Amino acid sequence: MMESLGDEPWDVVICGTGLQQSLLALALSRSKKRILHLDPNDYYGENEAAFSLQEAGGWAATHAGLSTGGDSSREATAPTSSARQNIFKNASAWTHPEAADRGLSFPRAYSLALAPQIIHTRSKLVERLVSSRAYKQVEFLAVGSFFVYNAEAADASSRLSRIPSSREDVFSTQSIPARSKRSLMKFLKFVIDYDSEEQRPLWQGQEHKPLAEFLATEFKLDDNLKRYILALTLTLDGRMTVGDGLATIHRHLTSMGLFGPGFCAVYPKWGGSSEIAQVACRAGAVGGGIYMLDTKAEVKDESSDGEISLDLSNGLSVRTTKLVTSQNEAAPDAPTITRLVAVVSSPLKTLFEVIVEGAPIPAVAVVAFPGSSESSDGPIYASVHSGNTGECPAGQSVIYLTTQAASQAVQRLESALSNLLAAVTAEGQTTPICLYKLQYDQSLSAREASTTAHGSVSTFAFPSPSLNLAFDDRCLDTVRDAWKLVIGEDASEDEYMVFQDREGVADDDDGYD
Repeated sequence: MMESLGDEPWDVVICGTGLQQSLLALALSRSKKRILHLDPNDYYGENEAAFSLQEAGGWAATHAGLSTGGDSSREATAPTSSARQNIFKNASAWTHPEAADRGLSFPRAYSLALAPQIIHTRSKLVERLVSSRAYKQVEFLAVGSFFVYNAEAADASSRLSRIPSSREDVFSTQSIPARSKRSLMKFLKFVIDYDSEEQRPLWQGQEHKPLAEFLATEFKLDDNLKRYILALTLTLDGRMTVGDGLATIHRHLTSMGLFGPGFCAVYPKWGGSSEIAQVACRAGAVGGGIYMLDTKAEVKDESSDGEISLDLSNGLSVRTTKLVTSQNEAAPDAPTITRLVAVVSSPLKTLFEVIVEGAPIPAVAVVAFPGSSESSDGPIYASVHSGNTGECPAGQSVIYLTTQAASQAVQRLESALSNLLAAVTAEGQTTPICLYKLQYDQSLSAREASTTAHGSVSTFAFPSPSLNLAFDDRCLDTVRDAWKLVIGEDASEDEYMVFQDREGVADDDDGYD
């Protein structure tokens, strides 16, 4: 069987099982194309993988150093002409010395995600998962409340404020004065319909101004309300513009209630984007694609008949006219984030309360730590996941903290983690402890897909994943471009990821949890 893989040329060889490559496999799964899907790793997901504790430790060891060498300041550094910089670096893992006694379970009881992005219910990704029928294999969980941390509050227990995000929410909250409520309601009403002919004159011409300035001048929002609105944008640099900010808040508000009361975003159980990648790969396999993990591919040559020859690490050689890969080298001066993943010894129940009647119990909560106005420090976001996500055992939580990379980024993340745990601990109770930590830096490759065509031979390289905390629909555009490249002249937009249930598969209603 293995020897026969090289007998006939493949219509496409896809290298890597990251989300974009996997969605491409899903899009091609009904095309009758001969597809060979490889991954040099022995796990699915590539840059969006989810790891057990043992796997996370091995991954951290592989990505421990600065590939450019020499800089120990943790500042984001550009690759030199003589060195390549992987998009992941400075990784390390830590286990509490008394972890076993404090409740840390066996390694495979955990599934720590490299891409813990929330997905707004109005995301195009959700639309594609529904139209391709792949959504039936994904268990979606509700993302619940968004909070803002106020370091100036009198005591730790009052430093978390839940952000109201609906009309009813605003009226019921006791933390906002009546006059401020009217200003906030005016803004919420505006942003729901901000791109209408009636509302455009209010903001057009100011698209590139800071959103915070716009909120103050046009809607008279005070500093507290501005923190609420800016927190909902999930921006990591604190410099959200009016144009981008209004679009982001509009998506947040219009996503609220789409799949049920009380939530505007979802999160795939068992490891976020990694789970979607695996579901997409399974669809590719059902459609006839051949999968080979732990298999590297090296371009051998471009033969005279217009085919690329690839030497595989298992000793085989294969031929194809289309090769799809991914970019794993950081671009010069690329934006970089620092992430701290912490497994804590408490379910942190106060963050997962049901606020709206009839809403599902949320599995994810988001906490924003605003940046400092006195320094260049950007905001920190903590995405808190309960045991219901399948990423940790019941009775524990996983917290993903993210900020822009800087010399003190790790210290700031550690401080935010301590402040968060103190804020959710009731008076007289013991503060939860961290059982395990994983930290790393992540950068971006070039943001455009790399496409090369030599006659009938074509290569396509996806850009690295977005650093956004919410799924960026723009990555779907490159998936469509790769699909068109493989399908060729027969590509029909109307058929892109629009499938019927396979014969013999029941059309059951696997809804959103």
